[in-house]
Amino acid sequence: MKLLARLAFAALLAVFAIAAQALVVTDERGVAVDLPKPPQRIVTLLPSLTESVCTLGACDRLVGVDRYSNWPESVRALPQVGGGIDPNVEAIVGLKPDVVLPARSSRVTERLEALGLKVVVLEPKNHADVRRVLDVLGRVLGTDDAQRVWRAIDAAVTAAAQAVPESVGHTRVYFEVNGGPYAASESSFIGETLARLGAKNIVPGSMGPFPKLNPEFVVRADPDLIMIGERNAQGMEQRPGWSRIKAVRNGRICRFSADEADVLVRPGPRMGEAARLMARCLSSTLERK
Repeated sequence: MKLLARLAFAALLAVFAIAAQALVVTDERGVAVDLPKPPQRIVTLLPSLTESVCTLGACDRLVGVDRYSNWPESVRALPQVGGGIDPNVEAIVGLKPDVVLPARSSRVTERLEALGLKVVVLEPKNHADVRRVLDVLGRVLGTDDAQRVWRAIDAAVTAAAQAVPESVGHTRVYFEVNGGPYAASESSFIGETLARLGAKNIVPGSMGPFPKLNPEFVVRADPDLIMIGERNAQGMEQRPGWSRIKAVRNGRICRFSADEADVLVRPGPRMGEAARLMARCLSSTLERK
């Protein structure tokens, strides 16, 4: 009887241990996702989520990533499952993940869930979103580092802002995210960083975080400074009417390398580095006045 009692007690402790690890998180859709324990096999479908998982100390739990995830260096060796919007479902299933982390724009979320996979949808678009997503990821991963990471990001942005000369204040900036053209507005994480650096974004937040613009909009807005990745800058000066833009006439264009552009357009742990890149751009344009 004593042996049976001990076995029953041990089984009860095991149940309590499992229950203690189980958690429920609410994702971008407002869907409550129950996870029996912190996942050990994770697939990410957004570069910023890949970077956040790694910065939270769980890079070793990644078993697959989207084709654009390339930082830190170790993730380049992981299986790629296609693009974030329309990834290869069969490849994801084959990796047997405990959880998949896609963006809200992904087209395969419902299909993955129908196949029995746990899916937590996360897609930060502004600073508050980044902090919230880090918190959710921290809970998913079972780590308490999320707020430490956020404080480091916030402190780095503040330091970058303090390094920008006051004379840069109110410089009117156009930030092109990619071809289309798609721009970063005031309400995006990029726009919020620009505001903290003292710059003025020509694209209002009312247009959405990353609106597709008519190129004539930029001509009419006539920015003082253009920030753009070198991949998108090819032939920019030849766009209709763009030769009249003040920034083009005065050569006040910051062309970022491919690696720098990746840092700038990903809302995650490297936002402090992105702020430093933008601050350097703003400061250097003073020399071209």
